[in-house]
Amino acid sequence: MTTAPTPHTPPAPADTAATASPAPSPVASPASSPAAPSRRLTVVADQTPDSPAPAGCNSSSPTTDVPGEASRARKAAAKAGAEIRGEVLLTLPQLRLATPRQLKALLLPHQQDTDHVRRALRNLLAESPALIGRTHRAQQSYWYCTPAGLAEAAASGELPPRAGHATGKRAASKTGLREHGLALVDTVIAFHQAEMADHADWQVEVAHPTPAGNLVPDGVVLLNDSSSAFVEIDRTMSYARLVAKLERYDAYRNAPPSGRGNAARAPRSHWQETYAGPSLERPFPPVLFVFAPAPRRAAPATREAAFHDRPRRVGGVNYRMTVATTTLPLLTRSGADGPVWRIAGNGRGEDRCSLAALPKAR
Repeated sequence: MTTAPTPHTPPAPADTAATASPAPSPVASPASSPAAPSRRLTVVADQTPDSPAPAGCNSSSPTTDVPGEASRARKAAAKAGAEIRGEVLLTLPQLRLATPRQLKALLLPHQQDTDHVRRALRNLLAESPALIGRTHRAQQSYWYCTPAGLAEAAASGELPPRAGHATGKRAASKTGLREHGLALVDTVIAFHQAEMADHADWQVEVAHPTPAGNLVPDGVVLLNDSSSAFVEIDRTMSYARLVAKLERYDAYRNAPPSGRGNAARAPRSHWQETYAGPSLERPFPPVLFVFAPAPRRAAPATREAAFHDRPRRVGGVNYRMTVATTTLPLLTRSGADGPVWRIAGNGRGEDRCSLAALPKAR
């Protein structure tokens, strides 16, 4: 598997194409930005055999469609197939797991069915060693990267620096983790379809240091206005654990600066270094809670309403932190850019607003 050059990455030498060995050699070019406009990882040519000859035809007869339109169409299809396989292999490490329907929504939104995605998945599974794996549950397949696939994707230089360090096998095999991960992917799709963030602009479960231990958001998204947001998916957590997570965000926001700084600037905390920009012009990212359906649990809207009685106990909410909530059904139906976000601790009752209209943290 080779990587096609982008305007920001020098072309890889011709002999760097990956083989089927489990430890492909790393690409020397630097990793692309998470917001890179084009992500094309080319893998092996399409392994799907050509259509059989019509009945009654002599298979030794010379073909009549080369170099005609049919031949060009087959070449174009093979190129498109290689590109979508590369996209799949880059997407799965970032999101941990996904269904064919979810991959189609992200990578081929204008396709009416999942045939192209399923063919790409089968070909990646057929590699030796397999670059992806799958789990079957209730007539549904859930796909994730294998260690060989992670190494292949990392060697391309196309993954963000902090993505692709773990396979999604464990998440795909355990019901609670799997449904939580799929709800996060559905949230990614909602932002992607609203053109608020590309799926490549998400990072999943990246640790952030605080004096009380690491804060691990379910997701961090780089929005199209260059600001960021933390995203938490709730299906089964108790309200006490949700409030404890908010307190961890408050601790992260108030963490003392690290390092000594220099003559040009004062020392900065981790969140300032990571999210505030070079001149500290950006506020602390909003914390967005998405309440997703779960069996034997109250409806997402009911859990969301009950949650709004709790955040006011966290000192930073409504002052140093902006916290907003929605439900996954509402987010999917109305879009991430619609008036679906309810601000916690602001005293506005049931009012909802768009993400752009959220108040900025101080």
